[in-house]
Amino acid sequence: MAKDNKNLNKKPKFSPYWIYGFVIAGILAIQLFSGGFGGSTSKDINPSEYFSYMEDGDVERLLIINDREARVFLTKEALKKEVHKKAKPNNILPSVTAQPNYVFEFGHLEIFQKKIDAINEAENGIFVPIDYDSEENTFGNIIFSLLPFILIIGVWIFIMRRMSGGSGGGAGGQIFNIGKSKAKLFDEKTDVKTSFKDVAGLEGAKEEVQEIVDFLKNPEKYTSLGGKIPKGALLVGQPGTGKTLLAKAVAGEAKVPFFSLSGSDFVEMFVGVGASRVRDLFKQAKEKSPAIIFIDEIDAIGRARGKSNFSGSNDERENTLNQLLTEMDGFGTNTNVIVLAATNRADVLDKALMRAGRFDRQIFVDLPDVRERKEIFEVHLRPLKQAEKLDIDFLAKQTPGFSGADIANVCNEAALIAARNGKKAVDKQDFLDAVDRIVGGLEKKNKIVTKEEKKAIAFHEAGHATVSWMLEHAAPLVKVTIVPRGQSLGAAWYLPEERLIVRPKQMLDEMCAALGGRAAEKVIFNEISTGALSDLEKVTKQARAMVTVYGLSNKIGNLTYYDSSGQETGFTKPYSEQTAELIDKEISDIVEEQYQRAINLLEQHKDKLTELAEVLLEKEVIFKDNLEKIFGERPFHKEIEERKLKANSEEEE
Repeated sequence: MAKDNKNLNKKPKFSPYWIYGFVIAGILAIQLFSGGFGGSTSKDINPSEYFSYMEDGDVERLLIINDREARVFLTKEALKKEVHKKAKPNNILPSVTAQPNYVFEFGHLEIFQKKIDAINEAENGIFVPIDYDSEENTFGNIIFSLLPFILIIGVWIFIMRRMSGGSGGGAGGQIFNIGKSKAKLFDEKTDVKTSFKDVAGLEGAKEEVQEIVDFLKNPEKYTSLGGKIPKGALLVGQPGTGKTLLAKAVAGEAKVPFFSLSGSDFVEMFVGVGASRVRDLFKQAKEKSPAIIFIDEIDAIGRARGKSNFSGSNDERENTLNQLLTEMDGFGTNTNVIVLAATNRADVLDKALMRAGRFDRQIFVDLPDVRERKEIFEVHLRPLKQAEKLDIDFLAKQTPGFSGADIANVCNEAALIAARNGKKAVDKQDFLDAVDRIVGGLEKKNKIVTKEEKKAIAFHEAGHATVSWMLEHAAPLVKVTIVPRGQSLGAAWYLPEERLIVRPKQMLDEMCAALGGRAAEKVIFNEISTGALSDLEKVTKQARAMVTVYGLSNKIGNLTYYDSSGQETGFTKPYSEQTAELIDKEISDIVEEQYQRAINLLEQHKDKLTELAEVLLEKEVIFKDNLEKIFGERPFHKEIEERKLKANSEEEE
């Protein structure tokens, strides 16, 4: 009973919906008072009825208010008629406060006045005097003047409640919820279907995060030997390599609370909100410890402090980072709370964030190799309806440099292509078309290309194929096409060998093959075109990397001007002007030497180059078999195959 009395005495919470009620009440009040004090007790009629009564001589006077409302006063004789039985009796002279018999509103005053004048001027002895007056609604004006402020207050409270994530009453306390963490909680009650089985490849990264999950599940296994739980682990890798997927697998495998959010969730327009959200996040995690916090794209708040702050003012992002550093390893360190973070820009992160004691482990998530790509294909092929047993080894070899996200896109694109062609299952050709679609773009068979342009494109692509066929370290050719695709008018597809280290002769052979297209134009037409733009861009970057990054230049020597820390601003160069001139000349010499080398090769095999271009003009797409018929077996083929077999046997051992 006492509990019931306590609930009865409890004051109701203020709700913003009260304001909305006040607004509605104000509008109703305006409607009530804006029509005067007599309108609600009079019978309303329309203008046509009024003109009928006026022609019958029933109207004694007419009062027009504010040029929009007409108040009708009938004669004593008219009040006795049956048609006016429901009209309000009136014996008062017309005035603003008088009680009219009828009230109605009309449209344009001038048109209404002309109609009345026409009846008054008719030869029937009818004349109705008209009075004009205005009526002010003071109460209505006050409501109208206050209405914008009421609406602004109501909208402001509504927005603040939405930003705070609150529902129901209690706006006074919910406004400050903007400083609360936006992390999404996954625990044993949440159905998270992703597990480590869904993460193909990434064996080293999986082993590291599995150890973290195992530490939280069985801490005695490690603490009995004196080990301590790591504070954090940073997942670093290129976009699409599976960093976020790995974190999802941790959420699915760990039977501990998992808080997930992105770095941008801390950033807000209000001062101090980011730091407040960091404090609240770690407070929640500590209450539910052992727990895991995952911050995706941590570079949004973790960039090095003091960089790009030209205004000199206080930076809200730096305050957020400072609070994160304190929570991860300060005096009030949270126990049994591990922080996982992901980024593809580890070079821009603050050094204090990267040190041991905060992120103890940096887990590098690299692009998958051919074996890992095979495992990734097996995962993404499960939901597809396959026409036949696909050669997954072949698909893995056809996608060098593809990330896990790229492979998922290939599988999805293959299914779409098969459906577009009316197939009931996905076959090998659909996957090849999907790879072409993703790498080269959409095929444009209806693009208008003149005969001269088509011939130039054919010789350009044939030049690439010829030079790459004759060079030992150039990537082996897969196919050549002159069908426009994406922004390119033609393309030569290669299957590059995956190397961990690259030697100068390998880079030079690749550069020579890339310049084979322009060299073919020079040999055949004795003029060059703009079609080699992408080739020149690739070659220039390779030559610059040889000279300034890898120290592979004879003139520059064993020096590198590459800054792995990312602290180089770009406004200053780490070498003198004389060295800059030497670098430019060395890059130009390397490119020109390989260009001349490609010209010499094509001049030696000019007849075969022409034959290949004619076949390409006829078929538009040619493959490795066509080159073997024209050129014979590829030079150095036996040596290359022997090296591959030797490497495979050593790997198996």
